[in-house]
Amino acid sequence: MREFPIHTAAAILTFGLLLGASSRVLPSLKSPRASQVPELVGLSGTNPPLVPWSRRVEPEPAALPSALPGKTAAPQPLLDDSSGALDRFYQALWRTEKREDGAVTRIVHYGDSPTTADLITGDVRTMLHKRYGDAGHGFVLIAKPWAWYQHAGVQIAGSGWQMAPASRFESRDGLFGLGGVSFSGGASAHSRITWDDRGNTRFEVWFLKQPGGGAFTFSADGGPAQRVETDAAGKSPAFAEVNAASGAAQIDLRVDNPPVRLFGILAEKPGPGVVYDSLGLNGASVTVLTRMFNQNHWTEQLRHRDPQLLIINYGTNEADFAGFVDKGYEKELREAIRRAHAALPDASILVMSPMDRGYKAGAGEIETMPTIPRILAIQRRVARETGCGFFDTFAAMGGDGTMARWYAAHPRLVSADLIHPYPAGGKMIANVFVRELAAGLNRYKLRQTQTQSRRMVR
Repeated sequence: MREFPIHTAAAILTFGLLLGASSRVLPSLKSPRASQVPELVGLSGTNPPLVPWSRRVEPEPAALPSALPGKTAAPQPLLDDSSGALDRFYQALWRTEKREDGAVTRIVHYGDSPTTADLITGDVRTMLHKRYGDAGHGFVLIAKPWAWYQHAGVQIAGSGWQMAPASRFESRDGLFGLGGVSFSGGASAHSRITWDDRGNTRFEVWFLKQPGGGAFTFSADGGPAQRVETDAAGKSPAFAEVNAASGAAQIDLRVDNPPVRLFGILAEKPGPGVVYDSLGLNGASVTVLTRMFNQNHWTEQLRHRDPQLLIINYGTNEADFAGFVDKGYEKELREAIRRAHAALPDASILVMSPMDRGYKAGAGEIETMPTIPRILAIQRRVARETGCGFFDTFAAMGGDGTMARWYAAHPRLVSADLIHPYPAGGKMIANVFVRELAAGLNRYKLRQTQTQSRRMVR
């Protein structure tokens, strides 16, 4: 069983809150003081220090009634795929389920710190592979920007890289690749990525061509090294592929002639099956997609990946800033969705809510943060209005007060920060999510069958 790194849980929370507190991203915050604090976690290379910010206390809005007097609110579905919002995804998944030749369904999942550790997403990947077929592990970063970055079934070791995650809210040039982290390597930079599964047959290194770029080499299972030149007249994304017909378990990357700039590597199989990319950024909010990612670059990355489903799964870090939730969050979410639709007009988009997030309201009392239900209400409404699906992770866990119940459970299902699930808790959410996707696919198949029957009657 994968263990969540308990000793770093407090650092995850602190790091996420500090990174989320940028005046350029959350405008409800005051200006920074001149003093600086050292880095909270070890990132390789030279990194600008973080600076402390103070939150402005926002008045809580008046509570809204859950239903009109004398009426009972209709239960909301865990997975809202009304108006055919996920039909393009279901169409691809049905082909995969029928084991059509080469039918690979690709899913790209953007999220915050639980996703960074492949919690929930790792179990979803495993379950989808068992149900619909395994078409490979998908996209991973080439080194660990955070000590707790991990992917189930993958060992990642790298050194000598200067790492720039988009969630650190440094503008730079906005070129962070698909996974949201840019890796710049000098002469000593190298990485080794090892998969437990030897069945991956196609590997692709994602990198940046740039003026004055050097060269790197990579090889599969100790085979002949392939040299890749990165010099170009301008900056543009590029991809280098190696195929291993009998499957491979290890890729070695090394800078041959600095400088080089890499983004990540993906591993796939021929299919039919599912590929599930878990792209987590510690401390991230939806503003990473709207403020930090260069839109044209992100569009190129997404179109090259060509997923049938794109998942936008943020809200945990935003929950700490009530003013932003009430005044700015909806605008940012709509912009992220607009960019995603523009980049992938033929793909389905799913907004996935944050989990419950608890706080200590008094001696021994743990309650749900009041911003969490407000974030969910915005997400559900905006998803419906913009042609996206919506999955209610909060309700799937059990709704209001879940973190209190999970923390009191024996064994516990959530860490002491009342944010990050332990593996058993993550697996519970994954089970519900996969079950709802399968039910959605069945509804789609029924609609298609009924439509076909009506056509035959005519």
